[in-house]
Amino acid sequence: MVIQEAAEMYLETILTLKNKLGLVRAVDIAREMGYSKPTISEQMKKFKENGYVEVDNEGHISLTEKGMEVAASTLERHNVLGEVLQKIGVSKETAIEDACRIEHYISEETFNCIKEYFKDK
Repeated sequence: MVIQEAAEMYLETILTLKNKLGLVRAVDIAREMGYSKPTISEQMKKFKENGYVEVDNEGHISLTEKGMEVAASTLERHNVLGEVLQKIGVSKETAIEDACRIEHYISEETFNCIKEYFKDK
């Protein structure tokens, strides 16, 4: 399974919800992302088959190590880029929206350089 923008968004959402709620269910993801529960369930089935999530008998969804790597990386890019954009004068709302788009397409090299450059600023 090639991880693309939509998959990164799902995994990032699972991590964000886990940090906020503790336990994550398909209905939580559906509510957060604005999708139907059947759509989320179908995507979780694919993620489970590809080793990105685990679903227990009670329907709680957790990230595997593989899923956590993608989610944590995406969330870090989102947070750092949002902060950088705000530091250069972009409004918070716009910075968060733009960071969400940029995080999926920026190269690792460029991201690391931006992160290092703005680390102490």
